[in-house]
Amino acid sequence: MAVNLSDGNRGQWGSKFGFIMAAAGSAVGLGNIWRFPFITGQNGGGAFVLVYLLCVVLIGVPLLFTEMGFGRMTKKGTIGAFKDTGANPLFMGLGAILALCVSFFVLSYYGNIAGWTIGYIFKSVSGDTGSFQEFASNPMNTIPLMGLFTLITIFIVKGGISGGIEKAAKVLMPMLFLLIAVVAVRSLTLEGAMKGVDFYLNPDFSKISANTFLVALGQAFFSMSIGWGIMITYGSYLPKQTSIISSGLWVGLMDAGVALLAGFMIFPAVFAFGKDPAAGPTLVFQVLPEIFNSMPGGAIIGAFFFLLLTVAALTSSISMLEVPASYFMDEKKWSRNKSAWVVGILLFIVGIPSALSQGGSAFFSKMQIVMFGHQYTGFQDILDFFFGTFFIVLVALVTCIYVAWKMPVNKIVSELDTGSPTWKAGSLASSIFVFFIRYVCPITILLVLLNMMGLLGFFAGGG
Repeated sequence: MAVNLSDGNRGQWGSKFGFIMAAAGSAVGLGNIWRFPFITGQNGGGAFVLVYLLCVVLIGVPLLFTEMGFGRMTKKGTIGAFKDTGANPLFMGLGAILALCVSFFVLSYYGNIAGWTIGYIFKSVSGDTGSFQEFASNPMNTIPLMGLFTLITIFIVKGGISGGIEKAAKVLMPMLFLLIAVVAVRSLTLEGAMKGVDFYLNPDFSKISANTFLVALGQAFFSMSIGWGIMITYGSYLPKQTSIISSGLWVGLMDAGVALLAGFMIFPAVFAFGKDPAAGPTLVFQVLPEIFNSMPGGAIIGAFFFLLLTVAALTSSISMLEVPASYFMDEKKWSRNKSAWVVGILLFIVGIPSALSQGGSAFFSKMQIVMFGHQYTGFQDILDFFFGTFFIVLVALVTCIYVAWKMPVNKIVSELDTGSPTWKAGSLASSIFVFFIRYVCPITILLVLLNMMGLLGFFAGGG
């Protein structure tokens, strides 16, 4: 099953630190920095934060172990991992192929959103107060910026595992933490900021409902790169002597840490300026620039904030590009250079409708679909529902069932045993892990899926 690691196409992480930075970078993206705060705002603040942390530890981390172990065991990307372990067409389709599609199609529109963050760095510095709608609907803004972001992603991925992705992650992740700290400190020193801290840290347990758990679990999924094929692919480059257990714990800790720090950037500023913490996805591009503009030194703080969003987007985009690129390297024996360029150019082309879907084209902006009682308008929003939301949960469920019930599970347990001196097959810890990925994880993932489909009457009005 193993592939020759000296093969020029495949690489290996140069260090455990480099792998953790890259894997955490994949997990840490725009979802932690803009999605987590507004979902926290909509779900009652501090109480939601507690539930979210519980979901990360009890569901997210065991699934990280599972995907990393699956990748390292097979030394293949997501398609090869399923194929080499004898997956039938159902598991190949809903597990392997769909995971590859998730990474590809999410990155196609993620590049557009990341392009906005680059544009907003310059908008902040220049003092441009034009509206977000005006900016995002202009194809002369969105398409070149998406192209620039895609180009940067291609150059990092074609540099290889240790020479490109790992090297970039070692610089970008510490930079991300530093930038978050700078903006958070400025936000916390604003007059009236403590009201935001109080909202964020004081749990109101009356706000917790069954639906809170489903929303928190969904957020943990989306922010931890579970169900994308990314952790399987990254795990395939992991040396045998590296502990998957400690690496997975670090990735989960850093992912949750960035999300929590993001709250300290956003809520103090939102409350200090009397804005609505539940403003939704518009919070970042409409509410925050207004806040920055009215702060002393706000142009610089605003530029810092959008720079950190760009960095966060880049640490995720390189992992999303690596998933389809690794398929061509593993299965088609293409060079890394060719794989990165071909996938990157295809991504740019497929991303153009998303770049035109905020007013740049009436056709792509106004197309509509109704799914499970919810209406989605615009090409990008439709793509985000299917590939950025629904299919991620489906892939995670299928992967969990496949590894836990079909493989069999003891193969993953012994893979986790390798390189982890404190973890032994047959120990209490490994028995708890097996129980979680066989019963707790699939049942809770299934609940999230049914809730999305509106099939849980008990959780009516949620999601």
